[in-house]
Amino acid sequence: MTNSSVSQLNADALNKKNQKGTDNKFEIVDGWFCGLTHKSKSKSKTSASNFEENKLDPQANFMTRCPSPHFSPKEDGADVTLLVVHNISLPPNKFGGDYITDFFLGNLDKDAHPYFETIHEMKVSAHCLIKRDGSLVQYVSFLDKAWHAGVSKYKGRDKCNDFSIGIELEGADDILYTEQQYQTLAVACFSIQQEYPQIKNNIAGHNQIAPGRKTDPGEAFDWEYFYTCLQQV
Repeated sequence: MTNSSVSQLNADALNKKNQKGTDNKFEIVDGWFCGLTHKSKSKSKTSASNFEENKLDPQANFMTRCPSPHFSPKEDGADVTLLVVHNISLPPNKFGGDYITDFFLGNLDKDAHPYFETIHEMKVSAHCLIKRDGSLVQYVSFLDKAWHAGVSKYKGRDKCNDFSIGIELEGADDILYTEQQYQTLAVACFSIQQEYPQIKNNIAGHNQIAPGRKTDPGEAFDWEYFYTCLQQV
């Protein structure tokens, strides 16, 4: 599929989205996303203690918290200047199920698929995963380091895990991402930028911080469309 056909499909979806509109916003409390609607933000402040209550909101229940043991404390919790976009699918090119969450939590069943035998002992994570339906799972607090970047460099600085937030999209390099994923990613990025303003001009793909080693989010990811969505949040 060509880049122009990808852009056209996304442009058509954006036109439909604009006709419906959206008022979803995410708030960050103690390094974790909380799902809020525009109306509820004006009434009361969210705290970590009432996060479970917010999850019961029918407009917020697409957000899930699944703390991963695969993280490291940040020396400086405010040192977040980069957001990295990844993709992942388990098994490769297959979507659905809880294998990605099992992987990030260290619970992947090596016998569930032949591919899992090669990765089940790996200790990796991302801060968030956005599934094909646009729902979001957060595994690591933004105040901590997720193990998502590996050997990497951005603008002359090594070890991107130290200063970045990693967001995984359930997908593959050559399979189109969904409209729901673009919309959730845009709102997530916008919300993160409110806490960490330097991210506004520092969003990169995994392939950009680990060239030659990584290729995600791949040619199927429409960066132009993503930035259009981000501008409209």
